[in-house]
Amino acid sequence: MTSLRILLLAPECNPESVTNPSIGYFQAEALARLHDVTLVLYASNEPAVRRGQAPFRAIEPIRLPLLDRVYEWSLKHVFRFDYGRQSLTAASYPRHVFFEIRAYMKLRHRIRCGEFDVALRILPYNRVFPSPFAWLLRKASLPFVIGPISGGLPWPAGFRQLERQKRAAGYRLWSLRFLAQHLPFAKSTYVYADAIIAGSSHTYAELLAYREKLFFMPTEIGVNPSLFVPREEGEKSTSRKLELVFAGRLIPLKACDLAIRSAAALLRADLARLTVVGDGPERQYLSELTKSLAVDEAVSFVGWLSHQETLSVLRRADVLVFPSLREIGGGVVFEALASGTVPIVVDFGGPGDLVSPEIGCKIPLSCPDEMSRQIERALGRFVEDRDHLAKLSKRGMTYARETLTYDARARTITEILLWAVGRGAKPALEPPGPERGDRPSV
Repeated sequence: MTSLRILLLAPECNPESVTNPSIGYFQAEALARLHDVTLVLYASNEPAVRRGQAPFRAIEPIRLPLLDRVYEWSLKHVFRFDYGRQSLTAASYPRHVFFEIRAYMKLRHRIRCGEFDVALRILPYNRVFPSPFAWLLRKASLPFVIGPISGGLPWPAGFRQLERQKRAAGYRLWSLRFLAQHLPFAKSTYVYADAIIAGSSHTYAELLAYREKLFFMPTEIGVNPSLFVPREEGEKSTSRKLELVFAGRLIPLKACDLAIRSAAALLRADLARLTVVGDGPERQYLSELTKSLAVDEAVSFVGWLSHQETLSVLRRADVLVFPSLREIGGGVVFEALASGTVPIVVDFGGPGDLVSPEIGCKIPLSCPDEMSRQIERALGRFVEDRDHLAKLSKRGMTYARETLTYDARARTITEILLWAVGRGAKPALEPPGPERGDRPSV
């Protein structure tokens, strides 16, 4: 494989953080095992990245003294470290834009001297954040690639969970999202990019105007082989009961209540047990729901666990019941597949792009009652046909190992980069289904 000199923009990259910062770090690390990578990041993340000891060619910290202080104060005192708030996304916009402008000013001489073969932005993932870098490089000879990017999923109608979520603090800004297309650099990001990697079928459909340079990779998440160890024979459930797990924030849009209702018949019949990993404002409501359904003895709320403890729960479980109604990424689904746990998800957003009938079950986005019935039928089949469940588990682990690791994703990104710099054929990377040409219906 041809090695490239990559100028990698990943401001939030941090192996000691959670969600996007750690995901970005592991992806950057995998790329650095294949290429000469110069990593550009927020100065506050530099110490943690150096402790990670990834084989980067160089690390370039960017300092924005005023904006950094304002962001850190707001994150603590206003947003209270709730990274899911859309208001936090909006508030982060100035910092991300000025990060790229400052990075270009710092590195422009080296760019003009031909020190790099390609510039790649892997963070932030949310496509609402434009890239000044694309515009600043418009007259340079350095190709610019952005992605995977995603976000902007619609809010499907007819779900009381989503109506409650939209009224929650930090989520009311969705109605103003259309303004993002009018922000500086919003259009030039894609006009001047040499390649665009869409992280969801929805984002792919939104960007079809750039189809000649558009590629698809399912979400931004990968599997780290050092973290996700396939379950041993002794870890598999030997009980006749089906071991179910839900993992995630207990907020309305995650629809843990739908998981509980769908499994209630099996739980009451003592054919299954459900472990709920996570916490949030829905905890009390969900606890009361289990009592009203007479399944409280079969449902365990264990709260937040460490990452390794969560993985242990997943490896002991048979099925992940994860009917999140608006999931852009779905990291727990990746973890489930890598752990040999068969996922049941909604066919919408990141999980819908990832799961196929060969490795799990995805439920069409319809009405809550019908979705509950379909989840119940899927669980019933798993109870009756453990051989089928075992086949899905085995295929899921193989798929995760061969396709979803950060190293595998780095190889796919490399194919795109080689095409962008004129050293390779154009890879065929399109989403499955109608999203190739039509916007998904909701």
